[in-house]
Amino acid sequence: MSQSFRVNINQLRSFEDIIRQLDAFGVGFLAVVNDDETLYGIITDGDIRKALLNQKKAVEDIINTNPFTLSYRTPKNQIISFLQDKRRLHVPLIDENGVLKEVFLLNNFEKEILPNAVVIMVGGLGSRLGELTKEVPKPMLQIKGKPILEYIVESFKNQGFENFIFCVNYKKEIIQNHFGNGKSLGISIEYVVEDKRLGTAGALSLIKPERLKHPFFVVNGDVMTSLDYRAILEFYTSLQADAVMCTKEMSYTNPYAEVKYDTNYNLLSLKEKPTSTFDINLGIYILNENVRQLLIENDYFDMPNLFVKAMDQKKCVKIYQANDDWMDIGLPTDYQNLQND
Repeated sequence: MSQSFRVNINQLRSFEDIIRQLDAFGVGFLAVVNDDETLYGIITDGDIRKALLNQKKAVEDIINTNPFTLSYRTPKNQIISFLQDKRRLHVPLIDENGVLKEVFLLNNFEKEILPNAVVIMVGGLGSRLGELTKEVPKPMLQIKGKPILEYIVESFKNQGFENFIFCVNYKKEIIQNHFGNGKSLGISIEYVVEDKRLGTAGALSLIKPERLKHPFFVVNGDVMTSLDYRAILEFYTSLQADAVMCTKEMSYTNPYAEVKYDTNYNLLSLKEKPTSTFDINLGIYILNENVRQLLIENDYFDMPNLFVKAMDQKKCVKIYQANDDWMDIGLPTDYQNLQND
């Protein structure tokens, strides 16, 4: 990211001023701001070419006053995904008042490739989605023309993770035919096939130990999130944990009055529509080989039970509380909401 690549609108009085400023920064991009630093617009090399073709050299005809922008609080992986999707190299990052905070340049982003594997559980039936998953596995449901699973993969890839293991079962051929070995996405994918239902953790017992030399992520294949996976990995490493579960604080308002009374049926309290706050499991974890070895090969096992077993075995189990956007696609309404997001 950079604080540069900006110019005050009052400095651009002619076509030559624009060319001079673009040349000074040398990235083919200018963010134009007002006196109060709010974003006025942007100018790119493409805008200059259009102006020349249309024989227009007035400053107001060249500046794009309705550019794509993102909040400066947007996680880095989301910014990268946005730019890749829009096939752009730059985006202004603004605050809630439209003040330009930074300019993100994709070419300046140096991505460190990490050795940690990402295991994605994509073998479920998705039965709660009814007809939606009758012909296609839940992770392959489309959001704006792209499978949910592809969004998950890209969110990890954009943060430097390139080694993936898909645990498949239901309609596995659809997933395998779409992703293959991952080469088309610039990643590596291996498949672990569950010949029987093994729960949300049991399939980990089928993975060869040499594939998990480093701590590895385990992610449900129906989760859409803006989590910073590197931050979670740093949290895991700094605490020397054996297992980390990601959680998020949620609240629920009971639509009814909550009545409490004692053993003699005397009324103690009456609360109208009380709200409870609690943390939920996000279906995103980091484990190491010591925890994976607690599983019995090819036996059914759910992830919450694995964490309980790890605690019983005195493993270091930690909770990472996230504040990021998160949604799982459990019901048809969830899928519809995500399509509209």
